[in-house]
Amino acid sequence: MELNDYQTQANKTLAGNEHVLTNLTLGLASDGGKVVDLVKKYTFQGYDLDRAELKADLGDVLWYLSQIALWADIPFDEVASANLETLAAKYPKTKK
Repeated sequence: MELNDYQTQANKTLAGNEHVLTNLTLGLASDGGKVVDLVKKYTFQGYDLDRAELKADLGDVLWYLSQIALWADIPFDEVASANLETLAAKYPKTKK
């Protein structure tokens, strides 16, 4: 699936209001925190990593990221491409 297609399809589920950016940002922080908590429990507390829950939470993070970018009129493909360019500059010795 193309990232821009995902972004457009995911937007169909966005219930907007005048505080949509705040809602999206708080949701991103909240669901990002769920990912952090799963990893913390796995790494430091001896829990098994619940891959299904991790996948669901990562999907929620992806949704929030895509909708914040859409709100700012930034195609999600551009976010990914720019990040790859940043990573290539930071890690020039990485295999291509």
